[in-house]
Amino acid sequence: MKTLVIAIGGNSLIKDAKHMSVPDQYAAVVETSRHITDLLERGYRIVITHGNGPQVGFILLRSDHARDFLHPVPLDSIVADTQGALGYQIQQALENEFRRRGLKKSVATVVTQTLVDGNDDAFAHPSKPIGEFYTRDQAEDRMRVEKWTMVEDANRGWRRVVASPNPLKIIESAVVRHLVKDGYVVIAAGGGGIPVAADANGILRGVAAVVDKDLASAVLAKEIAADMLVISTAVEKVCLNFGTPRQKALDSMTVVEARQFIAEGHFKTGSMLPKIEACVEFVSHSHREALITCPSTLSTGLSGHTGTRVVP
Repeated sequence: MKTLVIAIGGNSLIKDAKHMSVPDQYAAVVETSRHITDLLERGYRIVITHGNGPQVGFILLRSDHARDFLHPVPLDSIVADTQGALGYQIQQALENEFRRRGLKKSVATVVTQTLVDGNDDAFAHPSKPIGEFYTRDQAEDRMRVEKWTMVEDANRGWRRVVASPNPLKIIESAVVRHLVKDGYVVIAAGGGGIPVAADANGILRGVAAVVDKDLASAVLAKEIAADMLVISTAVEKVCLNFGTPRQKALDSMTVVEARQFIAEGHFKTGSMLPKIEACVEFVSHSHREALITCPSTLSTGLSGHTGTRVVP
């Protein structure tokens, strides 16, 4: 029985600007859960990871508006909050789908920490924008009072930027591995995991950072010896020269080819680039395959009829 780590994006749970509420997000989760259950019926063991970018932004916005009345919420706690809230939605949607199909399966959501290096260069050069836009005066106040790093963003205003360090280890990977072995569908490493750093004695502490969920998913997939990393995204296949008249969809690419395409600048930072990098990381270390496709074509993609495979 093969084990899949399936990474779904936080943005995929929000269809458009008119459908951003919690019920709207749950409706999107229900749709994705149907496609994942199709794979479960085919006999796969499944671990689900998910993004949380928009959801983190919502909590930051609420925290900021309440700053005169309540203490601010630290970023590591916000990631934990989204793991619980989104894990709850995915867990409930899956279990309801199981009941409809008569499947005797259970789902477990694991609050997951991701180990990063406290001396990672990303902390000296924060680059990941989070939260809302501010005026210059507001930004100067936040930088003075909150000690935030902020940058002007394409004439749209000022935004907070935080570090996005490389994930080194998933702290709870052994727990995930045991749950999968015992037959549970597991939701883990939400939002890339709660970023934590260790001191010389191995004592962990949360840090103000955001870990890329695709890269964290690759680490988790390696640590639990998954048979395939599956990245569910907005497109059915990866394309070269995306959005141009020379756009070309790829059925597959080797690790060497993927690195070449990265060097040639085919994939955008914050979009397809981390997905390709995650696949390269998993495939090059495990000598297994990765798949990138959209939720509705997960099943046909695993059958080899669509999607883009990254192979050794």
